[in-house]
Amino acid sequence: MDSKRQQKFSRLIQKDLGEIFQQNANKLFGGAFITVTDVTVSPDLGLAKVYLSFLMSKDKEASLEMVKEHGKQIRNLLAQRIRHQARIIPELNFYIDDTEEKAARIDKIFEDLDIPEDKKDEEE
Repeated sequence: MDSKRQQKFSRLIQKDLGEIFQQNANKLFGGAFITVTDVTVSPDLGLAKVYLSFLMSKDKEASLEMVKEHGKQIRNLLAQRIRHQARIIPELNFYIDDTEEKAARIDKIFEDLDIPEDKKDEEE
């Protein structure tokens, strides 16, 4: 359970990182559309886990590696944006958000289920 302070800081980072990815998509990430889906921050605010979703990218793993390679530059751009609102600029760890793929797999499982009709409904 995150504290209010962690939640507020996470939202700030998510908003600013989203803008950074939007503004720098062409020159840094080969035109891939990157969405920041979630950010979780450690209690000391020194580490942020950033979950990313990639659109218009053929290889998500390669895109993630490209983001990680530019990690210091991204952190620097974030620092320029939040320097007046935060004392600590957190270290950024990037992860692929695979929620959409998990949801699609679960939907597929539900579609493949063969649920027999309830016999009570037939009798009435």
